[in-house]
Amino acid sequence: MKKLLSILFLALCALCAVSATAQIRVGAEQTDKYIPLLKDRRVALLSNHTGMVGNEHVLDLMLRNGINVTTIFSPEHGFRGTADAGEHVKSSVDEKTGIPIASLYEGKTREPRQDVMDNIDVIVVDIQDVGLRYYTYYCTMLNLMNVSVKYGKSFVVLDRPNPNGMYVDGPILDMKYESGVGRLPIPIVHGMTLGELAMMANGEGWLKDGKKADLTVIPCENYTHQSRYRLPVAPSPNLPNMRSIYLYASTCFFEGTPVSLGRGTDKPFQIYGHPDMKGYSFSFTPRSIPGAKNPPQLDKLCYGVDLSNLSDEEIIAKGVNFEYVIDAYRNLNIGDKFFTRFFELLTGKAEIREMIKAGKSAEEIKASWKDDVEKFKIQRRPYLLYAE
Repeated sequence: MKKLLSILFLALCALCAVSATAQIRVGAEQTDKYIPLLKDRRVALLSNHTGMVGNEHVLDLMLRNGINVTTIFSPEHGFRGTADAGEHVKSSVDEKTGIPIASLYEGKTREPRQDVMDNIDVIVVDIQDVGLRYYTYYCTMLNLMNVSVKYGKSFVVLDRPNPNGMYVDGPILDMKYESGVGRLPIPIVHGMTLGELAMMANGEGWLKDGKKADLTVIPCENYTHQSRYRLPVAPSPNLPNMRSIYLYASTCFFEGTPVSLGRGTDKPFQIYGHPDMKGYSFSFTPRSIPGAKNPPQLDKLCYGVDLSNLSDEEIIAKGVNFEYVIDAYRNLNIGDKFFTRFFELLTGKAEIREMIKAGKSAEEIKASWKDDVEKFKIQRRPYLLYAE
């Protein structure tokens, strides 16, 4: 009887969790709050395949409500979300609507041309972020916030939940490592939504010359930072499921090493390995596939570790976890050749590499940023739209 009651209780908890998630309303759903702001204005929309409201894209929803969308801005991976990481995405025209697409991942400046901006009154952002400092969608948003200030345009963020919004962890970016994968002095896992980050960038003077955008955020409803929000659409080709999204905080560092993190397989960011790693029975071979045309260690048999069987709770509890990088570093035993300069752009601190080389444990490395995380939590508090 006790076992049956236990099973029923767990089932009820699971049902409640699903129900709670279903009740979350993203900013784009709340048309009564933002459609009036956009009426009779020329709108530029930053979005991609994640900008869905149920089965309808936010672009179609806006057009159906009589909004004059003159331009689509596309981020990394393109408007349809199919391009490789870092791949240059050309400007084009949306086949369905005929609206011009201005790529923000094409030229060196990644800033719209003046003739594009001259045809815009307000910029709207509706895109699903995953809450990590090196995930580039927030960088694109910041670029556009600066552009909005430069050209005197309004800026609206239709907010979406952060799937990693339940905790804060990782070193704060040393701004000497500012790059396309790190734009703000924030931890790797910052625990904020794009709307909250936009407010913080405004409030902390992080935009160019400390100026402020004319910013409006349409918050989510029924969301808190403890909500376990499961993304209905994969945000990019190599984050296909929640396991990869949770592990991303710990396995992305392999991008700054010769070790494969599973690009070109069906488990990107969920496995790691290298042809020269010893003592592992697990193996995989990265292939050229859509979204990973030329992955590291292409067509080479790699030996390593499969993390895809870890539970969500195990992964989240460990947060930003360097034990996998440490394991590969020690196994390959190639010293500084293990690291590229990109490693510092991802970690945001020179000390992490040095601590790994010095033989520090993952726990010792995590302890090195504890105070910074606590200070950041206090710093971000005025900009939080949702309960912690």
